[in-house]
Amino acid sequence: QVQLVESGGGLVQAGGSLRLSCSASGRTFSSRTMGWFRQAPGREREFVAAMSWTAISRTVISTAYTDSVKGRFTISRNNAANTVSLQMNSLKPEDTAVYYCAVSNRVVAEKTLLREYDHWGQGTQVTVSS
Repeated sequence: QVQLVESGGGLVQAGGSLRLSCSASGRTFSSRTMGWFRQAPGREREFVAAMSWTAISRTVISTAYTDSVKGRFTISRNNAANTVSLQMNSLKPEDTAVYYCAVSNRVVAEKTLLREYDHWGQGTQVTVSS
């Protein structure tokens, strides 16, 4: 079992930045893909960004972003700390949502699909004021 804990959410003005972190514990050696999703009130949970890595060296194989965050958000991994971060710059009010991290034991090709992920965190609120 893998436990995921998100942190770093908060309230920020439009144009500001936040850095979300997802800390993994438990059977993390089997994790191969981690993604960030978000869910705004009254809307379905949607894909934000994800990355996959190799099993042994943890070298990043691929990353993916939804179009609306490309150029503004960056996903990265800290192997030593076993965390994956989401740096969010130039935030917009439409980025307001609860952000969730999720992990899969596979190198996920279709990273946007919720069903590809095995474990989920509890979420962290991001609110962007205009």
